[in-house]
Amino acid sequence: MYQKAYGIIETLAPLHVGASAGEETGNLNLIFRDQFTQTGIIPGSSIRGRFRADMRSRSKGSENDWYGHEAISISGEENKTTEALVKFEYASLVWLPVFCPGQPIVWITCPWLLRRYKQVAGIDANLPKPYTAPKALQSRQVGTNHRVLFFNLGFIEIEHEDNLCNWVPTSTNLNHDNLLVVADNDIAMLHDMALYRQSRVKLADEEKRVDGGAFFNVEALPEASVLVFPIALKEKGWKPFDDGKETEELYFGGLESIGFGHCRVRLAGDY
Repeated sequence: MYQKAYGIIETLAPLHVGASAGEETGNLNLIFRDQFTQTGIIPGSSIRGRFRADMRSRSKGSENDWYGHEAISISGEENKTTEALVKFEYASLVWLPVFCPGQPIVWITCPWLLRRYKQVAGIDANLPKPYTAPKALQSRQVGTNHRVLFFNLGFIEIEHEDNLCNWVPTSTNLNHDNLLVVADNDIAMLHDMALYRQSRVKLADEEKRVDGGAFFNVEALPEASVLVFPIALKEKGWKPFDDGKETEELYFGGLESIGFGHCRVRLAGDY
């Protein structure tokens, strides 16, 4: 029987977990995505690697007990490994900030993503319907009974009003009035509109000019995104952070040297 826990990730900078930088012209460094909603994810292997490296730097040897020993040769057996005591699943989005022209930033989600969050965090509440927002959300009044939000690609009508505070993880810095649940078939388009994108070039070593026309496009989840990932433990007593803390700031993914991947991670559950 496994002990169940989970982690909440809040991005403090753009987060890129996906294709690594190449040198071919026009390379687009895409992020990893969920196969159903096409929204950004962090694979469980990336989360495990970050936790493993952090524990190795603080308590060398303990990482082999909790996360499994790497493949080694023991008593003539090649590629001998051990099972990890901690299991990580991928991190999926719970809330994603989107810019709305002339309006405050709105955090969006969809029933599919909230269903996974409900299962992972054990939330005792009914899933909100698509196009639900708090009454206090700033929007544009159309006629007497219609409220709409204007996104770059068009309008979305708010069809239901409800308090969505139960669906906001504690310790995150979201404005509870600026939340919106959209339909599952809308989230992919809005997600692509919200991504952080940066064009990069490779400069020559000796002077400030583009070296051979090398050009890269990078995409990343924006700052203030919120994700959740499940954790299963075969034993209690796991202390991944210093002094038994529940919250720590970690770096995930690539491009850390230029400010990507800075996140706040909070653990909850039975660990």
